[in-house]
Amino acid sequence: MKLYELSPAQGASKDSFRKGRGHGSGNGKTAGKGHKGQKARSGCSLRAGFEGGQMPMARRIPKRGFNNIFAKTYSTVNVSSLEKFKEGTVVDTELLIAAGIIKKENDGVKILGNGNLTKNLTVKAAKFTESAKEKIEKAGGKVEVI
Repeated sequence: MKLYELSPAQGASKDSFRKGRGHGSGNGKTAGKGHKGQKARSGCSLRAGFEGGQMPMARRIPKRGFNNIFAKTYSTVNVSSLEKFKEGTVVDTELLIAAGIIKKENDGVKILGNGNLTKNLTVKAAKFTESAKEKIEKAGGKVEVI
């Protein structure tokens, strides 16, 4: 077999549809655009969400709340999920990602106090809750804020 002998599988490719080439083509006369109206004219390109001059849905519906674009999002980790690491391990962001506990760092990692910890670990993170700090130090570990 040679390169010039290759062709797509049967039914994998279609002939391009030629619009407005007479009645016999199956798409003549109005060429699939219907009769008259703004969208039937040549050069018609309407922006997304345009409703023919009617007040658009995005402007009709009442807006609620506030979205703070400067807010920081932290990846959260419970103290109980740190239990999987060996005694004396230094737990940081890279180790948490490698272990599959978090997917990505976002603006930092926050350790929450849900669950129990029995192992002596050094935990490095951007934020800690009071209960998380307490549980890590109670188990003999250290808390380091990055």
